[in-house]
Amino acid sequence: MLKEAAPAAVAPVVLDNVTKRYGRGRGAVTALDGVSLSFTAGSFTAVLGVSGSGKSTLLQCAAGLERSSSGTVRLCGKELSRLSHRQQAVLRRQRVGFVFQELNLLPELTVAENIALPLRLDRRPVSGVDIERAASRVGLSGAQLRRRPAELSGGQQQRVAIARALITSPDVIFADEPTGALDPHTAAGVLRLLREAADGTTVVIVTHDPQVTRFCDRAVFLYAGRVDQVLPYPEPAMVARLVEELGERADGGRG
Repeated sequence: MLKEAAPAAVAPVVLDNVTKRYGRGRGAVTALDGVSLSFTAGSFTAVLGVSGSGKSTLLQCAAGLERSSSGTVRLCGKELSRLSHRQQAVLRRQRVGFVFQELNLLPELTVAENIALPLRLDRRPVSGVDIERAASRVGLSGAQLRRRPAELSGGQQQRVAIARALITSPDVIFADEPTGALDPHTAAGVLRLLREAADGTTVVIVTHDPQVTRFCDRAVFLYAGRVDQVLPYPEPAMVARLVEELGERADGGRG
């Protein structure tokens, strides 16, 4: 099935006054508090903040993995609240890629089979050419395609996860701490590959690492579930300073 192209003027990800609460009454926790953000086509954005600031919740709501308590989320031109769970799942399979720190590679499958999995789940035809093309975009060789994930290094496994996210030619890739388990050198290489391979795709990365912003067009800082500030063309040193200031503010509030 061919993807329906999103209108060029529509940002692939739009959150409008989104709030997410867990629990009820006095024990309720507000993870997102009136967040309004848009992620334009082809943009590469890092979302940062201290623990508990709402970073992962923002990603979950933007991807439709969690329903927001209020506000609207539009993903690839579709308002998620108007879609059934099945329709949301189909939208994600066809238009969205995911890269997570845990990778979620299936150990019993080969690298090639892991990369092809999104196409098979969507019952689309899978060709060796498609798999090799996705693998080559992230620097994986033909010999590696026949191996199991456990036979690869951490950096190579992350490349498999990126290739799997790219094989459907998604409009959006969501990445939650994609390099958190990698050493700095390997992490930089993986991020560079993601930036180059995902050219033209909207990428949203949730991270705690200021160095990730070396590859980003924009950094969004969350604090207590709200957008604290947005920094275009971020420099890692400034990002690190801002994250430290947010941490000091959070510690002061707890003190």
